[in-house]
Amino acid sequence: MTDIVRTEQPPAAVMPPAKRPARFGWLWNTRLLGVLFIGALLILWEIAAAYAIFPPMSFPRISSILSIWWQLVVSGELLGELLSSLWRMFAGYFIGVALGVGLGLLMGYVRFFYNLLEPITEVLRPIPSPAYLPIMILFLGIDDEMKIFMIAFATVFPVLLNTYSGVRSVDPIQLQTARTFGVSGRKLLTQIVLPASSPYIFTGMRVSLAVALIVMVISEMVAASNGIGYFILSAQRGFKIRDMFAGVLTLAMLGYILNRLFLLIENRVLAWHYGYTQQRS
Repeated sequence: MTDIVRTEQPPAAVMPPAKRPARFGWLWNTRLLGVLFIGALLILWEIAAAYAIFPPMSFPRISSILSIWWQLVVSGELLGELLSSLWRMFAGYFIGVALGVGLGLLMGYVRFFYNLLEPITEVLRPIPSPAYLPIMILFLGIDDEMKIFMIAFATVFPVLLNTYSGVRSVDPIQLQTARTFGVSGRKLLTQIVLPASSPYIFTGMRVSLAVALIVMVISEMVAASNGIGYFILSAQRGFKIRDMFAGVLTLAMLGYILNRLFLLIENRVLAWHYGYTQQRS
């Protein structure tokens, strides 16, 4: 009986993963890729408008929108409207942040304030902010006070909830150790609780910044005689479609700039936190 010799077949060749072209490999790791994507979308917009794929009245060419935008900037009309809006937005935003941080610290640190404020917070928070506009117009009129109140009211809840979550996430062992060394009361709150919850607070502040921009535009569209929201709505009603798109473009640029500035400040203020998390990882 002959022995059957079994030979193992060599494993099939494994194809190496596809490599990105070395010439453009750096592009995949930068935001320039996203910028080029936006540029491609704008080019498609220009082509679609040039060939009248959509109604020219409501879909002008991007080149004409940019031209009108530059004219409005040079004339100072757009900047004047924007300054009025920024004043209202930041006034309401900082009021909302101050209230959100203060109430969030109290609710997270003192059980009495949590029991007192949690029910009314959960009742008011789900209601969309624009729903309060008719009520606030009755009480505060259509002046800046109404708009600032609306922005502050809308921005307080993201900051409050994130601050509360940050306080509740503080390590109990860290608190007990601090109390063992005689740290208590206000020092415990300012030296241990507040720094530990600061990443949560900045997250809430970043969310509230976008909310403040949205509510600012809505309040100006409903009842205002100036501001970027009023400018956009007035241009639409007057069939100045290119001016309307120029206002929307300004809002897009403003939102991006504010977000980048906020991230820059956050990275500076929380540099100790990011350095600590990188060391742990």
